[in-house]
Amino acid sequence: MPTLERHDEVLVLDLGDGENRFHPDWIASVNAALDEAEQVQGPRALVTAATGKFYSNGLDLDWLMANADHHEGYVADVHHLFARMLALPMPTVAALQGHTFAAGAMFSLAHDLRVMRADRGFWCLPEADINIPFTPGMSALIQARLAPQTAHEAMLTARRYGGHDAEAAGIVDRAVSEQDVRPTAVELARSLAAKDAATMGTIKSRMYAPVLDVLRDKDAPLG
Repeated sequence: MPTLERHDEVLVLDLGDGENRFHPDWIASVNAALDEAEQVQGPRALVTAATGKFYSNGLDLDWLMANADHHEGYVADVHHLFARMLALPMPTVAALQGHTFAAGAMFSLAHDLRVMRADRGFWCLPEADINIPFTPGMSALIQARLAPQTAHEAMLTARRYGGHDAEAAGIVDRAVSEQDVRPTAVELARSLAAKDAATMGTIKSRMYAPVLDVLRDKDAPLG
């Protein structure tokens, strides 16, 4: 399960060493870690990272198929996590050491910055290939965080972007060697940690107000 560690002003949230799918227990654990992070006083910034082959493989489809009657509530919880990260009142950096797919890719887009491994691993929105349309909230998030042509290609073709391609497309900010992913993310976070939390939160909330409104709509998360 996710764990939070503090390295001076940088908080590192390790999402886990498996596929890090969005099981309800996993979502609750990430939210608990974010609660803890938001209580930290003084300069702070957050890095999310993982260990192993995956950063995150997205929604827990097995759980969802076994709990179809909770579909809308589950999607609303996922949307809430995206919204929370997007508006988090501190700098955020995603360290993508492995495959980053579907909802995992969307979660990475909710961060301020992304660092990706250059030589292996893919960033991908596979929904067009697995016949799962994006929800209005997911579409709004992706289109707010990617250039129009990149969003179009990523959403409609399900292209798998390697690190260098993702950097060229503006999906990630840095593509680096495997051993440099987490250290680079930590240093980027550290360079921004002195930003005032209240100011950061207000800027993000106003910048992404339309997206946050859609993501926080619990009445019709599926559209």
